[in-house]
Amino acid sequence: MSVTRRSLLAAGAIAFSGTLGALFAGGSPAALAARAGRGYGPLLPDPRGLLDLPEGFGYRVLSRAGGPLRSGEGTVPANCDGMAAFDASRGRVRLVRNHENRTTAALRVPAVPGLTYDPEGLGGCTALELDAAGTVTGERVALAGTAVNCAGGRTPWNTWLSCEETEDRAGTSGYTRDHGYVFEVDPADPHRSGAVPLTAMGRFAHEAVAVDPYRGVVYETEDAFVKPFGLFYRFLPARPLGGLGSLRAGGDLEALRVPGIADLAVVDEPGAEFPVEWVPVPDPSAASTPIRLQDFGPGGITHAQKLEGCYWGGDGVHFVSSFARTGEGASADHHGQVWFYDPRRARLRLDVIFGPAADIALPGDSPDNICLAPDGGLMVCEDGGGAQYVFGVTAGGEVYPVARNAQDIGQPGAPEWGEFAGVTFSPDGRTMYVNAYTPGTTFAVTGPWH
Repeated sequence: MSVTRRSLLAAGAIAFSGTLGALFAGGSPAALAARAGRGYGPLLPDPRGLLDLPEGFGYRVLSRAGGPLRSGEGTVPANCDGMAAFDASRGRVRLVRNHENRTTAALRVPAVPGLTYDPEGLGGCTALELDAAGTVTGERVALAGTAVNCAGGRTPWNTWLSCEETEDRAGTSGYTRDHGYVFEVDPADPHRSGAVPLTAMGRFAHEAVAVDPYRGVVYETEDAFVKPFGLFYRFLPARPLGGLGSLRAGGDLEALRVPGIADLAVVDEPGAEFPVEWVPVPDPSAASTPIRLQDFGPGGITHAQKLEGCYWGGDGVHFVSSFARTGEGASADHHGQVWFYDPRRARLRLDVIFGPAADIALPGDSPDNICLAPDGGLMVCEDGGGAQYVFGVTAGGEVYPVARNAQDIGQPGAPEWGEFAGVTFSPDGRTMYVNAYTPGTTFAVTGPWH
């Protein structure tokens, strides 16, 4: 039986592997909907040409790039990416949203005093406030002067860790300060967090982070698709679980080594498990040499191409290598690996691998951002070409479409949406928030969520 057809979700586990396995399992969008017993039915074309949803669901546009920020600080920035929702009490919600702006971005995050790291950085975060009825009551800058803010992760003390997916130094592209850091953002009062790089967590092309809620260890993925590929890191804070600002106290950065394996792409047996070592990073600041190129001693270090999502679930952390290509220097080809690290046992397990023949069913290219769904399964954003989707995956491994951009409905003048990103749910599970990367739009989707 092909791994893409077997059941991939173990009882009690948030098996990220099941998410990707189901997505690549085969069939058209209609077939996906038909066989997903716990889905919501086929997607219906939106008369407004914005967002196709199942029957009984609706959406509101909360924010659009180019519109005015309610704070009066300027214009809503472009390139909406990672996002998280926080409880603001009495039914109110705060959203913190990344803007993955490079130096070519047309709509920068406005430079606000006290919240700006580098005046020449165009990226950062904005924060939206919603009342109990879901109406936007506030929208403001939460972090500015950063670069290529891609994904990140929330902390157990309800702040957002925003990740810069770049290694550009001061003097590059006009920047006045080094970039490649993680920044903490307080959604309730951004001025409390300011714009302080968490330098001890390393300077590299960050993608996502996940915080161990029991030990306070922060796991980090490095999105490097050019050889030498990225590393998987853990940061041991000097003040674990210390609350807002505690990560500034420093700590130790280490990189994952699987003895005898230089490239995770060579592992092709789902269920294969390995003991691991954590090796101190020689120079987390990458002052003269990128971390992935540094000397980790006789045993070397373990790389992986295109490390992306990172998510804490159950008793460990899941992370993804989106693909590996021998033509780009990888040791083997695959269309995705999903790994699980168990910190109690110090063991790494490959949950699933996808081969070239399996990468034919997804309407676009590859999954990206994820979040926990109200039913305990997952929601997955697609990042690829053509029409883009948000998929749901049940705890039993069934995949079903939840939303689709309107690019493929054939309406003249319909906008060509980019990837979906930043999918997250309100604390009560009744509303799904998601971004269309371009043109930058934040949606609130309501309906009969399971």
